[in-house]
Amino acid sequence: MRSPLRLAAALLCAAAPVLAQSRDADVPTHADSVRGADNPSRAWWDVTFYDLHVRINPADSSVSGWNGITYRVVQPGRTMQLDLQAPLVLDSAVQDGRTLQARRDGNAYFLTPTAEPKAGETGTVTAYYHGQPGRGRPERSSGVVWSRDSLGAPWFATSDELPGASIWWPLKDWLGEEPDSQRIAVTVPDPLLEVSNGRLRGTTHHADGTTTYEWFVTGPINSYGVAVNAGRYGHFADTLQGESGRLSLDFWPLAAHLDTARVQWAQAKPMLQCFEHWFGPYPWYADGYKLVETPYLGMEHQSGIAYGNKFLPGYLGRDLSGTGLGLEWDYIVIHESAHEWFGNSISTREPGDLWVHEAFATYAEGLYVECGHGRTAGAAYLIGLRRGIRNTGPIVGPRGVAGWYNTDMYFKGANVLHTIRQLVDDDARWLTILRGLTRTFRHRTVTGAEIEDYLARASGLELRPVFTQYFTTTRIPELEYRAEQGQLAYRWSGVVAGFAMPVRVQIGGLGQRLLRPTASWQRLTVPSPQGAEVKVDENFYVTARNVGKPAGRSAGR
Repeated sequence: MRSPLRLAAALLCAAAPVLAQSRDADVPTHADSVRGADNPSRAWWDVTFYDLHVRINPADSSVSGWNGITYRVVQPGRTMQLDLQAPLVLDSAVQDGRTLQARRDGNAYFLTPTAEPKAGETGTVTAYYHGQPGRGRPERSSGVVWSRDSLGAPWFATSDELPGASIWWPLKDWLGEEPDSQRIAVTVPDPLLEVSNGRLRGTTHHADGTTTYEWFVTGPINSYGVAVNAGRYGHFADTLQGESGRLSLDFWPLAAHLDTARVQWAQAKPMLQCFEHWFGPYPWYADGYKLVETPYLGMEHQSGIAYGNKFLPGYLGRDLSGTGLGLEWDYIVIHESAHEWFGNSISTREPGDLWVHEAFATYAEGLYVECGHGRTAGAAYLIGLRRGIRNTGPIVGPRGVAGWYNTDMYFKGANVLHTIRQLVDDDARWLTILRGLTRTFRHRTVTGAEIEDYLARASGLELRPVFTQYFTTTRIPELEYRAEQGQLAYRWSGVVAGFAMPVRVQIGGLGQRLLRPTASWQRLTVPSPQGAEVKVDENFYVTARNVGKPAGRSAGR
């Protein structure tokens, strides 16, 4: 998987595990640390509301506007970090009618509030800014796309998971921070339409030939989930009677693609029904569900999923699993919508824990196949994804560093979850665990350790060594075995201390057995020489090797 496919843009395509770039080998920069850490200039204040107003100017690829940042003081503090990436310029920051002093450090501004904050107080700082976002950066990391549709009309969209939302608007750009709600008011030239998150509260037409679209998000939203999409859009709507009542469905393809979108996006309803079964109610009934066509492949923008899969089956017409099952549905519709539960409702506080978003969203693809074709097919799809695992670096990244990314969090992470399902070995209980997870951490920011601990508690299994093995090392557990004097000897090789994961195998002459290997040799009496014939259940992401003869290697991967 180290082909030219990897040259495509991770930052414009979080949906693309094959195409994404890995940051696991990069040395963090000073800017990465400034943006990624919950430092003293951030820890003392908690954002409660963003009031974002932005004007999009396709003629010169510029933006301008302001963001009113309302916050609650958690503890005494003196300096406030506001993030805005070059070449954007902070024109001023105003509080209580006074312009605040601002010291710039790369892509961050450090402000001095008008009065020393006291715990429990609230305040608002309004940041005015302008510039040409993404100018001077490669398109794959620009965070914004200035494009034109097939008819030549301007088409603009944002996508900033890795470069950060501060690539196009000023905010506290740290994954652990989410406002309780947000307004997004976007002004675009006519006749473009603009679609953002949440619900449209109103439009205002201006004498200068522009229109402002005011959207409102009623719940918490992660910063990279905030989106602007401007183009010649068409629209159609539907509803779903879901677990929490009537859910509105709004679809925004380019007007020229309306008929095609009606057919392709029909799969959104069975997808939502499937995911509500496995994960519980859709997290954003108050804001609705939207699909919005974009000039890039896709992104999990909250309540407004970005779609650019060209209305093709699979992933741009390809099946990432190699089984054929991935060509029976649209990858972007399914994968990105799963992020409404994992990534948008449950959001990580650290880029190094983004496996929580991507492992579960990729695992959801297998569950969607299961909903339509049964458990065996869903498992086959996930097992097929293993061919894309690179194992060049750990899934868990460094703390306090922005921009970290390792593509193995997708396929490898999903297969770790699939393996844990085998350890639970009770589908009804597994369903309860998944639904309990989304209920426990609904609308919260989390650490990866919290999710790992929950899965261990809910399953009653010793999973810490399992997560350590798969997430912090690149070694896949290997079951070594050999036949000796009427016995089968077996052990785990290449594992971390304490790794004792059970594994299901087929043993010649004995049939199916659940072995409980450790790093030390164990023995099992076998009735015949066929006892040396061992086949690992491929639902377990492990390998196996007969060390009793020179050759012979079977893989459960």
